[in-house]
Parts: sequence; structure tokens; C-alpha cells
Amino acid sequence: MLILSEEQVRERLSVDEVVSSLEKMFRRDYRKTANIPLRTTMQAFGGSTCLFMPCSDSALPAVGLKVVTVRNGGSLNGDRVQADCFLLEPESLKVCAMLSANYLTGVRTAAVSAIATRALARTDSRTLGVFGTGRQALAHLLLFSRDKQFQRLLVCGSQRSRSERFAESLAEHHGLQVEAVDAAVCAQESDVICTCTTSGVPLFDGELVREGAHLNLVGAFQPENREVDDALVVRSRIVVDSYEGALSEAGDLIMPLSRGIITNDHIIADLHEIVSRKVVGRKDPCDITLFKSVGFALEDLVVATLLYERER
Repeated sequence: MLILSEEQVRERLSVDEVVSSLEKMFRRDYRKTANIPLRTTMQAFGGSTCLFMPCSDSALPAVGLKVVTVRNGGSLNGDRVQADCFLLEPESLKVCAMLSANYLTGVRTAAVSAIATRALARTDSRTLGVFGTGRQALAHLLLFSRDKQFQRLLVCGSQRSRSERFAESLAEHHGLQVEAVDAAVCAQESDVICTCTTSGVPLFDGELVREGAHLNLVGAFQPENREVDDALVVRSRIVVDSYEGALSEAGDLIMPLSRGIITNDHIIADLHEIVSRKVVGRKDPCDITLFKSVGFALEDLVVATLLYERER
């Protein structure tokens, strides 16, 4: 059985390959070959949460299961979240690989945001704003900064001091010049906004977002949590990573849907329909486009099999 630690996954995973492989996945109609049950949530001892994400796809050489644990309160080794991917041989269903998947999850999530941004954002976007100072925020800033399109990088955390420490760390360890700003500035001055937080309430006033902006919402994945308000949702052309996941888990959409502020028709497409050009995402330069990602297991399986096939 192949076993890769977090550090080994980090060393072996090519960001460019991840983006390319996921873009190919979204371009093909994977729904004809894949079986992707909704993730199962289980409350564990002490209020911690376990998420189970199974997946199979006849186009791939293995069956996948990702297990995510989110600790309530204190962290383990400095991290509240631990993810692991298990790969199973498709016929025998014997476990053939176990991969630590914290870094893998961060990279695949940022890669999907980058794919959505490429398809939906204006080509003259120059300022990137990121809400959050954790693993997902770091993954998004590192991946998006590879694209020289963005000339200004902004970050907003839950506290100004945290934002400043995060910006200093990015400069020291990654050579990135990032401005620590408040929520209003980040929302108002960004052409592309990525929300990467665990917030349960909107992060900013949706009326502040400029016309023509694009947003990637990746933090909230439970019906009772949200990162943006109704005003922004109403103003936006909405694309989701998967209809099933968004309509069962995305509080950013479920809350306004439940109150009749929007209807399902407000969701114009999923990312497959956008990438394969079945649906036009941005029709006008003034459109606000919003990509809501809750993540699904096929994304993890595609990336995990990249590593598995190389090592095998």
C-alpha cells in the first residue's frame, strides 16, 4: 500500500498539474461516469465533526474516500482540521493508498477557484482580495499570485493584527507583498474576491462590491453558515461547483432561497457547464459573477490519483 505523509504530498504535487487535471475533469461530462454521493456528516465526541466523502469514476483507476475531522475547540498539532484520502482498487476494493490530504485539499480548492476565475472574471482584473488568514487563504494567495495578472494583493482576517501577521509571513516566507486591509476596503477595491473563512455571518456589505467583480466563496459548507449577504447574492450571476452540494450545504444560497429572496433559477450554471461553454457565465462587463464552492469528492479523487499513478 502506498502511504504518503503531508510533506511527501507537498513535495510531489505539481500545482500546474492539479489545475490542468481539474480543468479537464470539469470540461468532460463526469456525471456520466462518476458516482458522487453527498458527503456524510457525523458528530463525534466533544462536538467535533467527521465528514466522509466517497467517490468513484470509471474514467479513473481507483475508488476514493476522503475523511475530514474538524476538532471543536483546541487544535491538534496546531491545526483544527485533518484530512486523509484513501484509494481503493476498483475491483477488489482493497485499500491501495493512504494520503495525508490537508495540503491536497487546499491546493485542489484553490485550483477550482482559479478555474472559475479564468472562466468568469474580467480579463482586466488587477486587484485580488482574500478574506481569511488560514490554510485556504494561503493556498489561494500562493496560486493566484502565480498569475502576473494581479498587481495588488489584499488580505482581511477576523482581526487587523492577524491580517498584519499573515501579510508579514507571506512576505518573509513566500516573497509576496500583501496589504492588510479592513473588510470594507477589501470588498470595495478588489476585482476578484476569495472568501476563505469559517465565518457564520456575512463578512462585508454586499453593496460595496464593485460592478464587474468576480467572487469565489469557498469557506462556508454548512446550511447555517454564510460568508456573503442577500444583497450580494441578488446582484450576482451565480455558478456552483455542483447543484446537489450547493442546494444541500451552501448556506450562502440556502438562506436566501428559503426566504424566497431568490429562486433556483438564480443559479445560472454549474462549473462543468461554464468550462465546457454550454452556458455563458459573464454576459456584460458590469456583471457580478459569484462562484460558490462547497467541494466534492471527485475533485479529491482526481488529484489523489495523480499522485498514485506517478508513484505506482
